[in-house]
Amino acid sequence: MPTALDQRIEAAVGYDVEELRRHRDGGLLDAPHAALADAHRELARAERDVTFYRARLARLASSELPADQALFASIQRTLDHLARAADARDAKQAAAAAALESIESAAPRQAPPQLATTDVAALLAIAQGAKLHEHLVTHRLAVATPTRTRISYAQLQRLEAMGLVERDRAHPVQAGQPVALTDIGRAALTEPRRSGPPGTTPAPVPPGFPAVSRSRR
Repeated sequence: MPTALDQRIEAAVGYDVEELRRHRDGGLLDAPHAALADAHRELARAERDVTFYRARLARLASSELPADQALFASIQRTLDHLARAADARDAKQAAAAAALESIESAAPRQAPPQLATTDVAALLAIAQGAKLHEHLVTHRLAVATPTRTRISYAQLQRLEAMGLVERDRAHPVQAGQPVALTDIGRAALTEPRRSGPPGTTPAPVPPGFPAVSRSRR
């Protein structure tokens, strides 16, 4: 359901509101962007209610129904529902606008680094939950993820050095140290993709994100 803030949101985050929602569902957003996504979702629901009652009122006002007291009562009830829905929509819009303004007024973020396809896959796997384990016998370190994506300890160290991930070192590696994305890591995944130099391979589309169709020449 389109809202009055869609264009401002797209200008602020660099992609459309549907992609913002997909990033939110995938756990890829930092706190301000996640709050904006949640507020926009509530606003869209409220806008849908307004649209429903407007459509119902239009049907009641058409010539399909007899003009009698029952019709007048239905119109009045629908008007009351529409007024309440509009008030709720205005409140949700104010909340979404406040969340958006915090992003618009924030200092520009440092541009996230360009990532290799293997790093993108690793970050997407870590976003779904990951732990660094030490084998009790061999003492080798390995990262376990729900998607079984292979992440070597060397790659983990490199992602840490780039500021993309962080470990909860309060937990021993024998029991598993949780590994999570940093804000820079989330930004690297959610930043609009730019075409690289000729001969480079673009980052893969995250699972569950529909690819953009290209018209054939």
